[in-house]
Amino acid sequence: MVGKSATESVGGGGGEALDLFLKIGLDERTAKNTVANNKVTANLTSVIHEAAVTDGCDRTVGNLLYTVATKFPTNALVHRRTLLNYITSLKIKSPAQLEAAFIFLTNIASDNLKIDEFEAACGVGVEVSEEDIEHAVDEIFEESKAAILEQRYRTNVGELFAHVRKKQPWADPKVVKKIIDTKLCALLGERTAADNEKPVKKKKEKPAKAEEKSVVEVTAPEKPTEEEINPFSIFPSPDENFKVHTEIYFSDRPVLRACNSKEILEKHLKVTGGKVRTRFPPEPNGYLHIGHAKAMFVDFGLAKERGGGCYLRFDDTNPEAEKKEYIDHIEEIVGWMGWEPFKITYTSDYFQELYELAVELIRRGHAYVDHQTPDEIKEYREKKMNSPWRDRPIEESLKLFDDMKKGLVEEGKATLRMKQDMQSDNFNMYDLIAYRIKFTPHPHAGDKWCIYPSYDYAHCVVDSLENITHSLCTLEFETRRASYYWLLDALGLYQPYVWEYSRLNITNTVMSKRKLNRLVTEKWVDGWDDPRLMTLAGLRRRGVTSTSINAFVRGIGITRSDNSLIRLNLLEYHIRDELNKTAPRTMVVLNPLKVVITNMDAAVMDLDAKKWPDAPADDASSFYKVPFSKVVYIEQSDFRLKDSKDYYGLAPGKSVLLRYAFPIKCTDVVLGDDNETVHEIRAEYDPSKKSKPKGVLHWVSESPPGVKPLKVEVRLFDKLFNSENPAELDDWLSDLNPHSKIVIKDAYAVPSVKDAAVGDSFQFERLGYFVVDPDSSPEKLVFNRTVTLRDNYGKQGK
Repeated sequence: MVGKSATESVGGGGGEALDLFLKIGLDERTAKNTVANNKVTANLTSVIHEAAVTDGCDRTVGNLLYTVATKFPTNALVHRRTLLNYITSLKIKSPAQLEAAFIFLTNIASDNLKIDEFEAACGVGVEVSEEDIEHAVDEIFEESKAAILEQRYRTNVGELFAHVRKKQPWADPKVVKKIIDTKLCALLGERTAADNEKPVKKKKEKPAKAEEKSVVEVTAPEKPTEEEINPFSIFPSPDENFKVHTEIYFSDRPVLRACNSKEILEKHLKVTGGKVRTRFPPEPNGYLHIGHAKAMFVDFGLAKERGGGCYLRFDDTNPEAEKKEYIDHIEEIVGWMGWEPFKITYTSDYFQELYELAVELIRRGHAYVDHQTPDEIKEYREKKMNSPWRDRPIEESLKLFDDMKKGLVEEGKATLRMKQDMQSDNFNMYDLIAYRIKFTPHPHAGDKWCIYPSYDYAHCVVDSLENITHSLCTLEFETRRASYYWLLDALGLYQPYVWEYSRLNITNTVMSKRKLNRLVTEKWVDGWDDPRLMTLAGLRRRGVTSTSINAFVRGIGITRSDNSLIRLNLLEYHIRDELNKTAPRTMVVLNPLKVVITNMDAAVMDLDAKKWPDAPADDASSFYKVPFSKVVYIEQSDFRLKDSKDYYGLAPGKSVLLRYAFPIKCTDVVLGDDNETVHEIRAEYDPSKKSKPKGVLHWVSESPPGVKPLKVEVRLFDKLFNSENPAELDDWLSDLNPHSKIVIKDAYAVPSVKDAAVGDSFQFERLGYFVVDPDSSPEKLVFNRTVTLRDNYGKQGK
């Protein structure tokens, strides 16, 4: 019964699984919660069959079996049946013994189990009498008597319990608690009213006044976890890849416990020198997005941290989808992200080896040529039915596969399918396709081939051929792990360590290649590098740096928590954090309103403005010159005809400070014919700077008067979609934000930005961070807003 899948063992029905779990003594609530979790259901069903208790067992045994199903160390799966025998024979009968067994098995992994050491570590055969427990409790009470008498029934019973456990680790916990309670009552007597009162909290002493100069004890900050310091610490070293960490259940054969033999592992380590080898394997059918940035961080980051190397491998198995444009982009953007490939390869580099191994797979009886149509394959898989051609003779499949390779079979008339397990509870074991016929030249391999391998066949084999130590991918591929190891085991190839992590999903955007491609091809956006997209090219054009993206990815961690949606403002926090340190300040007015200073002559003053908030006064490079004349421009939004207490802009009769310049006071307003539209403001400035207005405005001046300031175009980008998760919407395109891009053609800038180059970033004071766009020309600069100044994430708490 070991090889039965969960589905077959319980008849494929949740009701039968529930009955099975109730038979072993689980309470109804636990049993129902278990049935709702497919993974735990499969594990527990397998454990029950391995333990041969399908007809039921004692509740204590059943609870221990449940613990095995949920907590057994995956690197020691070869020893699980042995442990189950100890449980059902009542040699291991307490949670403490079971926990000790887990620790012991974790340490030995798949090595030989030495029974005497195992039994000693788990207390097998050790009987602890009630007298033994009483003696241990008496000793603990004697040692702690003074504290118990002082604290009475507020004594921490958990601490007493822990002390007894140290003396008698295999004692029955229920008996220990009963004896401790009895001893407490005998020592203290019945509870009094005072025992039931809540303890009075001591008032905190007021801190010493500053002038007393008291010594304040500084509490050390909480130390970050090892995983926070090094997110790659969770991954094993290459020489540990002989341990079992994946089980594959079949409906008709024993469980496959995926691991490398010591001979295969030694051969692998000899090739790699024991170093880590990872791979970043994008399919060249589109531009990379921020989700790929996380994949790069994991793949390249692990290799770099361990002193190894990461392949950049183009997964080019589909000749119809790949373009050289995408290949060139991927190679360039990987470098921009700060990663250097160990080697650049293509899956198509291995087409010959993949073909030869497919032939070997047929010879071993693990593959067959099939003639079902795609619709028939889908129907048969849904019904768990075998293809009519599944059991055709091996020689016949070999001949037909050779005909496929020679172009003698029409496209769509045959495929090569792997003979896996059509009755499995994992649909990715339903005889996946290994090869299809496509009479399409390949961008990299040319016209040599008319049959092409599938992803499910090629990626695991190429991982093995390239001696990848850690095959890392996102969680949606977790169900493919069984197929991955099935194929490598069927061919007798080296097996990399496979691990899945949660994919990166960000609010107010879409990241599926299909949806991104539609946005681009239907011109909802301005190309793959549109700054509103979460493509890496789009983020770069928006002014986002690779270092801030990597900081963001590192900050969210390498977790397995699926379905997590990361808020956009967390990414913006990391962008601001970097640009605040690297982007010099300057002044730009988006919607100019003319201000004429009536008490100033036509002279132009050159004033010092700071590039950085904390610019040292003696460092000339930290300042730039800004002209100040009798005609300046402020934002239209910084003027109101009616003032109010909570308003710090300019209004009739009110003063404001022009940043780096002088206070000005509004003395008159020139209105349009409608008597509402403000055309011009008249003001007087205070050259002595004696007035101290609260409001501070950015501005741009004519230099000299009569010559308009430098005109620039500014593009204000906002979130592309209104909903946090537009991908969930049926009509997701209707959720596009119509205000995601606003173009201001005639903004005014200070003269110092006129020589800015494409990619230069600035903080426009009071407006946000901006970058020079490639659309800029010698005649006119174009700026993209990277991010606003407001930091919602910082306010909410990091």
